[in-house]
Amino acid sequence: MFARRFASVGFIFALSAPFMLGLTACASGTPEAQHSNVKPGPMPSGAEWQGVYYSQLYGNLHLLAEGKTAQGAWRVTAGDAYGELSGEIDGNLLRYEWTQHKIGQIGGGANSKGKGYFVYQPIKEGEAQTIAGEWGLNDSDAGNKWDAVKQKNMEPNPKSVKPDEIEGRMNAGGWDKDESSGDDDKKKKDDDSPSP
Repeated sequence: MFARRFASVGFIFALSAPFMLGLTACASGTPEAQHSNVKPGPMPSGAEWQGVYYSQLYGNLHLLAEGKTAQGAWRVTAGDAYGELSGEIDGNLLRYEWTQHKIGQIGGGANSKGKGYFVYQPIKEGEAQTIAGEWGLNDSDAGNKWDAVKQKNMEPNPKSVKPDEIEGRMNAGGWDKDESSGDDDKKKKDDDSPSP
């Protein structure tokens, strides 16, 4: 009887230990930064960093590269956020800093930032070129997977991922509009006129 009761107490403790450790970690404040331990290697023959890379989650990453620097932008597949990155290239390794913006939001949760890296994968005959990496929040550069496939015949255009004026507006309409002024009708007519 004593052995059975002791075993059940031990079992309950074993199940609750991870939970208690989680509480302890949360109580200590911000989580410790995660850092990758990747080393640069040679760039695969015939490969170049500049291009458009597709990920199911992060959409198209438009990447421009010049010498040892790179900059790019992406828009998540859901369409509700876009981001920008810039970094340094060392062979097949790109280390970057990023910022992501939630479209239509302001305040503390509207922007997030962090670091990350991509490694240009070896090119296999008959297969698409790929990059594999991770990103992290704030000082972390690891912890979240980001792999993407290079798209053929697509020129990178980082500006294309940013929201247009209407999409980026904070106001859904009607709150600040003076119904009696007719200014909105005039603006609509001006917007419909062709550009020079």
